[in-house]
Amino acid sequence: MYKIELKQEEKQEEAISAEKAVDESLLTDNNDNPMTPHFPKLIIILGVIAVIAGAATGYGGYKLKNKSSALFPSPSSLQRIAQEGQVKTGDVFGVQDENTFKDSAQGYLEAGGIDGEGSHKLIRPGGVSQTVYLTSSITDLDKFVGMDVKIWGETFKGQKAGWLMDVGRIEITNLEGQAPSAK
Repeated sequence: MYKIELKQEEKQEEAISAEKAVDESLLTDNNDNPMTPHFPKLIIILGVIAVIAGAATGYGGYKLKNKSSALFPSPSSLQRIAQEGQVKTGDVFGVQDENTFKDSAQGYLEAGGIDGEGSHKLIRPGGVSQTVYLTSSITDLDKFVGMDVKIWGETFKGQKAGWLMDVGRIEITNLEGQAPSAK
């Protein structure tokens, strides 16, 4: 019986000394100051990162919207639609602002692209190397075939075409145009 009581007393003493050792190491740091948890600092840091990321995303979306609105203008910023028989020299169709598009070219408009690139082509003096292959997401180019025109648009890289342009604005320079002779 004494052996059992001694063992129980030893176990209690070991538990008490273990509790003291654990408690002391958890409650104090090297400077004997009570330790404060790092959890609030982590929440503050993550909150600041989230706010910065949200602001950057909003700003990027704003810039992207402004850039895409120049390429795809609203219907209110477009000129009138070409009507058969009502087109005359000097008429402008598509986007009103001539500065919207940085690329422009002038020549004779024909139907047909090259190997599936472009629906039309703009024949210009200087031969085949000067031909601009065209597509348009804004204006129906079929209404201007056979005319001399000046076009404004956005240039894209083509696989076969040397110059591929999406037309956004078109001005009629001559209703009875003639294709330049190939040299």
